[in-house]
Parts: sequence; structure tokens; C-alpha cells
Amino acid sequence: MAAAHHVCGGLMLAETHTDAVMYTYRVKHVMHMTRTKFQDAWVVELEGYGKALFLDKKIQSALLDEYMFHEPMVQPGMFTHPNPQRVLVAGGGEGATLREALRHNTVQEAVMVDIDEELVRVCEQWMPEWHQGSLSDPRTTLIFDDARKIIPQYRNHFDVIVSDLTDPLEAGPSQYLFTREFYQMIYDALTDDGVLTVQSGAGDPLYPYLYGCIARTLQEVFPIVRPYWCFVASFMLPWGFILASKRHDPLEIPREEIARRIEQRNVQGLRYYDPFTHYGMFSIPPYLREVISKARVLTDEQPFLWEA
Repeated sequence: MAAAHHVCGGLMLAETHTDAVMYTYRVKHVMHMTRTKFQDAWVVELEGYGKALFLDKKIQSALLDEYMFHEPMVQPGMFTHPNPQRVLVAGGGEGATLREALRHNTVQEAVMVDIDEELVRVCEQWMPEWHQGSLSDPRTTLIFDDARKIIPQYRNHFDVIVSDLTDPLEAGPSQYLFTREFYQMIYDALTDDGVLTVQSGAGDPLYPYLYGCIARTLQEVFPIVRPYWCFVASFMLPWGFILASKRHDPLEIPREEIARRIEQRNVQGLRYYDPFTHYGMFSIPPYLREVISKARVLTDEQPFLWEA
């Protein structure tokens, strides 16, 4: 069902964050609506934020500020690695996560695994501002399958893996992609100095539990685990990420070295990430450190469940 540029007078889109809070967006146009095999996908134009993608009525990114999510999602891990040549993106249907990885001239191979081919094709057609050609870059291999099936096929292969997966809703496609068993598969697929970054959910004090559980779970698998965060305007709250690494610590790279890597790899046009914000993002406040210290490890037997 597609409604191309259908004008909607006063249409409001409401997103439930938790039972306590609802965020409302004013819609100017509905550009495309479809139900894929896995989720409802809507491309709409919002007042103020511009074009935006909603999956199952939850905003994924908006044109105004998508860089505030995608640069922090990718660049801390890419610049922590001294020479990232082979990269895997899990999820990331819009293609912007892949775009950020391909900015680096060191990258020779980029594999993107997304279970929802129809969603990726919708984004390819309706959201070119996000992927900017990355989905058809000669270095890119697109695989439409379950990441848990694909990642174990690689051993000691990737320098950087980016886990840009939707939150683990019960019966959703991502529930078992946040467990210790899955992170062990990622560990095994990484090279000896490999780096992982994970989209880890909200970092606000209202519902930071997923963030805490992912950090605790990664600590069971990786020797270096560094939680970080940033504010994403269209999400209306701070968002959590976690960097997990076998050897390289993002907090031990001199600022001058990050600047050198940015120049050497010819990464231009960054709007959020630079040698200063690199360190700033890893400065999470005490309440989040406390959440992490009290969180439980996620396993296949006991995955994350959203509580009301």
C-alpha cells in the first residue's frame, strides 16, 4: 500500500516510548507505507525533522539529524581500529550505517546483513539521502538473512562489526541478537584486534535497562567494553551505544592520532564525530554506570524482555 506524497492536513504520529511517555510528531506527507514480512515500514515527511523512517510506529531516523545517530554508531569503532579493511554491518536497513563505514578509504570489503530485504529496497528507493549510493558500492555485499545464521560462517575475518539492530522486542526479528551467545559469535568473527559497536537503546533515566544489560553481557565476552552515548534530537532523548574490543581501547588513543586517522583516511564532512566528541561520548554519568553495574547478563535462555 503506497500513498505517494499524499497530503495529510493535521496528521499526528504518536510513538509510545514507555507506558509513561508518548512522543508526537506532526506529519506533512505520507510518502510510502508498506507491511514487510517483518514489520510496518513508513516513510513520511515530518514537520521540522524532514523525511523520516518509522518501523512499527517507532522512529528510526529523520533527515534533519540522522548524522547524530549514524556517526556515533560507526565512527568511534572505525577510528579505534588502526586499519579497518573488512567491515560487517548487522541491520542498518537505511544504508546510512554502511555509508559511514565506507567513508574510510581503508575499507576494501563491507558486508551488510539485514533480514528484511523489502525494507532495504524501500529505503534504497525512498531514502537516497541516507545511503548515498552505499548499497550499490562495489565494496558492498548485501545479504538478506538472519545475522545469527550468517555471522558464524565467518571466523577471524572482520576488523570492525557494527550492530545496528532494532530493539529486542518479544517475537521481533532481533530478540536473540543481543545475547551472550550472539556476542560470542561476533567475537569469533572478528580478527585478533577486532572492534564491535552496538546500538544499545535509550540512555535516559526512564528506561535505560536494555543499555545496562547489553554492557554487562558484552563484559562477559570482550576484554575491553566502553559504553558511550549521544543525544539524538528526533528521538528526544540520549541514546546509548557500546564499543567492545579485543585489543584497542578507544580511551587510550591520543587525540592527535584520531585527527591523523581522519585526515589519512580522507573522511570528510563529519557533523558530529571529531577528536573532541570521541572522548566526550564515552563520559557517561554515574546513573548509567550504576544501571550497568546492576544489570543482568542476557542469554538465549533468558533474553531481554521489555517490561511494561
